[in-house]
Amino acid sequence: MAAEQERALTTAVPVDREKPGGPRSRKGVATRARLLEAAKAVFEEDGFLEARISDIADRAGLSHGSFYHYFDSKEQIFREVANELSDLLHAPLSTAIFDHTSTASPQERIRAGNRRFLEDYRREARIIGVIEQVSRYDEHLNTVRFEHQKRDRERIANSIAQLQRRGWVDPSLNPLIAASALGAMVTRFAEMWLVQGLFDTDFDEGAEQLTRLFLNALHLRDKPTRADVPE
Repeated sequence: MAAEQERALTTAVPVDREKPGGPRSRKGVATRARLLEAAKAVFEEDGFLEARISDIADRAGLSHGSFYHYFDSKEQIFREVANELSDLLHAPLSTAIFDHTSTASPQERIRAGNRRFLEDYRREARIIGVIEQVSRYDEHLNTVRFEHQKRDRERIANSIAQLQRRGWVDPSLNPLIAASALGAMVTRFAEMWLVQGLFDTDFDEGAEQLTRLFLNALHLRDKPTRADVPE
């Protein structure tokens, strides 16, 4: 089964190559979105290998041939589903943690961001489990995910360095190492809990404990030590 999956994915069309021109009409954009929603549902139910393009088209209320007006293959649409999910899971960085209009403290922002991430992860746990399986064999998908994670890791590292300059965070920490370790902790914790079911706990307690570990690792202070620097 693993070999079959690997063969299927190594010959797939990259997700960033859309059909020439892509959908231009409002109807075309809506149809493409409907196909992505249908594909996500089929992959959740059947997994990657068992999912069929005809099932995706049927779920979207389209003919089999209509699928190919928007996507070249099952692999391509799967990769796009994965990319959309990645965008969703990383959204809390911008909407909570790095929201420059927010007046919340760094602790409050991190708490809100972690909770939003875990809520999204829990809601999308079934498709995340499929994506994690496929990513073991899909080099292109892995590359895209690595680049996405790299950008976020650098962004978090820069934020940690800024907090250090302002007297919020332990100055002895290496920002990049801290960002890498904490990012791995959050994502692996979510996978073990919400996808693999290796342990069970109340959601509020799980989210709060994760945030406490995150804040303790940074030695994030209640107030900056440099009063002359804006929060």
